[in-house]
Amino acid sequence: MTSIFGAPRRTYWLICIACVAMLAFGMYLQHVVGLEPCPMCVVQRYALVLVAVFAALAGATDRIGLQKTWGGLGLLFAIGGAYTAARQTWLQWHPPEFASCGRDIYGMIETFPLQRAIPMIFKGSGDCSKVDWTFLGLSIANWSFICFVVFALVILGLLVGRGNQPAKRFVTA
Repeated sequence: MTSIFGAPRRTYWLICIACVAMLAFGMYLQHVVGLEPCPMCVVQRYALVLVAVFAALAGATDRIGLQKTWGGLGLLFAIGGAYTAARQTWLQWHPPEFASCGRDIYGMIETFPLQRAIPMIFKGSGDCSKVDWTFLGLSIANWSFICFVVFALVILGLLVGRGNQPAKRFVTA
């Protein structure tokens, strides 16, 4: 199957490059502009890293079985990133009554067992509902959601497509 960007391997590499570009922009916003990432932003960064890694692995192989395995894992983390971005968007549209900065993600993981820390991260806090930066009226969480959904849809299209298998021809007698 030829994807919208050419061969499936090329498409996976483009997804990887897009993820790396998004991560670089996040680092720019943090280290140059001075925006501190909230716990949900950090989770989205991890999801981007994993989507990039699995897209790179899928793009690096020409074996369809491996490509679909790596692509499936990339899809899983793209969906997870979209969920986190959607949850943060919801928090931005409906901020908690009592906004508190809460603990940072590392403080939560160091203080609480993982089974308690994970729900706390996704619950969000006052700083997760804060909108520090917008572009075309959309926050970072809104843009992250859009990108994760696009990644998920493109990867899904690659997974359900024929891959590199030749088309079957019907012979009539």
